[in-house]
Amino acid sequence: MNHRNHCLPKALGVVLAGWMLATSAPTIRAQAPTPATTAAGRWDIPATDDGLPGAGPIRRYDWFRKLWAERRAVWGSRVEADQGAVVFLGDSITQGWGDVPGGGTFEGMKVANRGISGDTTRGVLIRLNEDVLAVKPAAVVLLIGTNDLEENAEPETVVANLRLILARLKEHNGRMPIVLCQVFPSSASKARPAAKIKKLNDLYASVVKGDAQVTLVETWTLFADPQGDAKPDEFPDLLHPNAVGYAKWAAAIRPILATLGFLETQPDAFVPEPGFVSLFNGRDLTGWGYRTNVFDGQGTSPDGRYVARKGRLIVSTPPEGRRFQILWTAREFPKDFVLKLEFRGTPNADSGIFIRKPQLQCRDYLLAGPYLKLERYRPQDWNEIVVTVKGGVAHATCNGEVLENAMAVPDTGPIGLEGDRGQMEYRRIRVQELP
Repeated sequence: MNHRNHCLPKALGVVLAGWMLATSAPTIRAQAPTPATTAAGRWDIPATDDGLPGAGPIRRYDWFRKLWAERRAVWGSRVEADQGAVVFLGDSITQGWGDVPGGGTFEGMKVANRGISGDTTRGVLIRLNEDVLAVKPAAVVLLIGTNDLEENAEPETVVANLRLILARLKEHNGRMPIVLCQVFPSSASKARPAAKIKKLNDLYASVVKGDAQVTLVETWTLFADPQGDAKPDEFPDLLHPNAVGYAKWAAAIRPILATLGFLETQPDAFVPEPGFVSLFNGRDLTGWGYRTNVFDGQGTSPDGRYVARKGRLIVSTPPEGRRFQILWTAREFPKDFVLKLEFRGTPNADSGIFIRKPQLQCRDYLLAGPYLKLERYRPQDWNEIVVTVKGGVAHATCNGEVLENAMAVPDTGPIGLEGDRGQMEYRRIRVQELP
């Protein structure tokens, strides 16, 4: 991301090729600009900071000036073609995804990559109007801030620029979803120590707390090792993800983009096995409520926390960061039964399944626990839970591995789905009453 840690050569055709090959990341597929595509001065970095918004570092190294102007000139020629895209905005980590962020992970969603290797929050702020807002984005996925730290900017300066970026995006469109990814872990050897990144991410979370337009994704937790640094098998240079790292990032934000309506737009065609009855019709919250009321016929709970969409019962990310809530079935289950369902959580998500009354923890287990040693759990993918209740005792498994062998439950009661932290989705919720 800079001339010291990147060892970036001067020619655009080699700017990222070296480290991309070294890290096994997807190759850059950006259109190679020609000198004619760069209108004199229009796409260049301003020569001084005078009159520019924000504070903190603006990079002006020769390699960065060239890259900045060339990439922005190409985007200037694509404004019409990129109208209404989901814009991925950031630095070299975003640029490294190429013209099609996520590869096949986001197939069917119109995307535009607006990442520039080496960029900072202030650089993004300066180019926001022409590079992003000009295409009238349907949503923005933002990852930015790591280069500010390497340029010795304090987290408070970086977060002040983030505030300005978010304010400008919201001023442009007060309903446009913004997905804010935490700054990825790196290393003190890259002038990005864990404590400073963690402080920056905490400040990011405080800025968007209570803001329903912004969804914060816990990507730092997803990638950090026990010391808070990047893992070499996912970040070989301790800064940029390889193919494994990119796949994990894509999986982390896919559920959010699906909830926003950009992916997984077809209904789930699942049909319960013989003997099982669906508890969720896939279209609305009929049969579910907050105990004192039932949301029959409603696609969303009045507070927006629970959403029915295309076969998925979504427990949305709370704007406050954490908020405890339970959605209950209207009916109770006094007979012995088998409950089956599938769930998918964003990184570090915390939810739960209530069996008559006691809670079975349902989380992004390998990060949030308590079942940290599951071998078949699939992070940020669908997993099946089966709960068998007989004689006041529940036996629960996840993908066939035992979660609870003998959890005591009352004689009767409803089934509940909890919301706490992050986004959790449930589908194919069905029950079979036993003789």
